Amino acid sequence: MASSELEQLCSHINEKIGNVKKTLSLRNCGQEPTLRTILNKIEDEIIAVNELLNKLELEIECQEEINSSLKELCVSLEEDYKDLEHLKENIPAHLPPVTVTQNVVNRSDLDPEEVAKVEDCAPPKKPPKEQRHIKEMLFITSDEFDGIPAYLKSRLTCCQINNVIKEINKALVGKYKILHQPKKSMNPVARNLYHRFIDEETKETKGHYFIVEADIKEFTALKVDKRFHVILNILRHCRRLSEVRGGGLTRYLIS
Repeated sequence: MASSELEQLCSHINEKIGNVKKTLSLRNCGQEPTLRTILNKIEDEIIAVNELLNKLELEIECQEEINSSLKELCVSLEEDYKDLEHLKENIPAHLPPVTVTQNVVNRSDLDPEEVAKVEDCAPPKKPPKEQRHIKEMLFITSDEFDGIPAYLKSRLTCCQINNVIKEINKALVGKYKILHQPKKSMNPVARNLYHRFIDEETKETKGHYFIVEADIKEFTALKVDKRFHVILNILRHCRRLSEVRGGGLTRYLIS
C-alpha cells in the first residue's frame, strides 16, 4: 500500500472517530439538567422558525398567483389598446364626417306657452330596462381565513379559495343571464340549458340563487375534484353557501 493511500485511510478513520466523539458529547449534553433547558429552548425556536417559514411559503404562493393575474390583465389591456389604435388609424373613408350644430337658446327668453308646446310635442322617453341583479358570493377576508380551522384549510391559501369563489360567481352569472333572457332570443343551446335550470329548481331553492356541479363544468374551466369539495366545505363553514340535496343532485345555495 502506498504511503499516500495509507495517509488517506488514516485521515478517514480519524474523521469517523471525531464524528463519534461529537455524537457522544452531544448525547451527554442532553442528559445534563443545566443544558437540557437550553436545548428545549432551541427546539422551541426551531419549531417557531419552521412555522414562520410555512407562512412565508403560503404568502409567496399567494403573491405569485396575484402576480400571474396582473400579468394576464396587462396583456389583455395591451391587446385592447392595440385594437383601439388600429381602429383609430383605420377609420373607413366612406363614413360621413361628424358635424355638431347646436343652437344655444336661453330658456328664460322663450314664451312659457311655446316651451310647454315644445315639451308636449317631444316624444316620450322610454323608461330604461330594469337590470336584474345577480347575487354573487362574497370573497373570504383575511380575518375569516385566519378563523378557519387548520384541519379544514390544510395547505390552502386565501387566494386559492377566492379564486374558486370567482369561478363560482362566473357560473352564477352565466346561468342566471340565461334564466333572465327572453325565451324568443335564445338559441338552441341556451334553450336546453334553460330547461335544465328550471327542472333543477325545488321548493327549497325558490327565491335563492344556486348552482350545481354541471354549471361549474358548463361555464368555467374549474376541475370538480377533491380539492374543489374541500373548498366547498370551507365555504359552508364561512356561511357562503348551503346545500340542498334531492333527486340525486346537490344544489349549492348562495348565502
